[in-house]
Order: sequence, then structure tokens, then C-alpha cells
Amino acid sequence: MNKLVIIRIRGHVRLSRHVKYTLELLGLDKTNSCVLKEDTPSVRGMLQKATRYITWGEADAATEKKIDVTPKNLMPPRGGFERKGVKMPYNKGGALGYRGTAINELIKRMLP
Repeated sequence: MNKLVIIRIRGHVRLSRHVKYTLELLGLDKTNSCVLKEDTPSVRGMLQKATRYITWGEADAATEKKIDVTPKNLMPPRGGFERKGVKMPYNKGGALGYRGTAINELIKRMLP
């Protein structure tokens, strides 16, 4: 089964209690925290609920070795996030939402 890398991009300002609870279940308590989860329908549902605060994609083998199952705090990415910032979806030039295998490049920029 594939593994998903999930990174929290945005903070807690104006966060609804439902999204806050979903982020707690995923183990993403702080900005730039990262977890590795199995790709299951229940996890996919949680990702859709919190999509305005996180980014995710499929992990390759090298990324899985660097990130274990416990939450990991990352640095802000070298070179910054994408051109349109952290309030726009990835497919429109921003940083949020599903990014497929491009998540591995983002994690390389965020590791110390």
C-alpha cells in the first residue's frame, strides 16, 4: 500500500473546530509538521476536510527513510513556497492541496 506524506502549511487562525479535530487526528499540531500515513479511504477523507491547511502527496522510498511514522517538525522551505503563496491550491500555483510526487521535492527543501 502506498504511503502519503502530509505537511501542515497554515496555522491555527480562524480554524474551525472540525478541521482542528481532523488535524489532531492526523498528528499535525504545528505549522511545518509532517507525518507519513497509509493511503486509506479514511485518511483521504480527512485530507479532503483539511485541504485548506495542508499539502500532501505520494512518498518515494528515499523520503520514507527520512521521515518515520511519528510527527516530524520541518524547516520552512528554502526558496519559499510556490509563487502564489499558502492560500492558493497547488494546481493554481499555490502551496495547498494534493501535489502528487512533487511532495518529495518540497520535503528535500524543508529538511535541515
